[in-house]
Amino acid sequence: MSLDIQKINKELANKNPLDIIKWAISIAKNPVVTTNFRPYEVAILNAVTEVKKNIKVIWCDTGYNTVQTYKHAEDIIEKLALNIKLYVPKQTVAHRNVVLGVPSINDKKHQLFTEQVKLEPFKRAMQEHQPDLWFTNLRKGQTAFRDSIDIVSQSKDGIIKVSPFYHWLDEDLDAYLKQYNLPNEFAYFDPTKVESNRECGLHI
Repeated sequence: MSLDIQKINKELANKNPLDIIKWAISIAKNPVVTTNFRPYEVAILNAVTEVKKNIKVIWCDTGYNTVQTYKHAEDIIEKLALNIKLYVPKQTVAHRNVVLGVPSINDKKHQLFTEQVKLEPFKRAMQEHQPDLWFTNLRKGQTAFRDSIDIVSQSKDGIIKVSPFYHWLDEDLDAYLKQYNLPNEFAYFDPTKVESNRECGLHI
């Protein structure tokens, strides 16, 4: 899909998330939304399914989520009747714990760990579904890289990425969740990032 991304971002700058999603759905042939059920993910899932109820929701589960995250995920899947497409690593956590463990970010094995638990399942999902448009909940202020993109950007594979809540603060999302009576959960852990301001590798 060929778009003048700079021009589109200017046009969408003052639009609300719902209007941004409607615009994106109108130009997409095969859109998907990805999620890991981290804090505030329910906002993008609720907003996108308001416009396209049966959109494919790709969940790449590392296998290291907290009990609270798994319960939160099941709650949201049921509440929003999500069309979940679940992808997991090819090796179980129990097996990996024996041969690799969870390497620290300074360990040279951390790259292999990230590839196994996050990048490979994600690549497999994208290869199977071949989306032309990908909804994400990236927001300005999360990482240095995310500060450099905008509402609409393009992945390294050429997929159009749309982040409808890009300019929203946590306070804005709190109000949104309250308005729609949506749950949130903060007991979340990403073993590939460890620190909240690090990229996991999917978006760069």
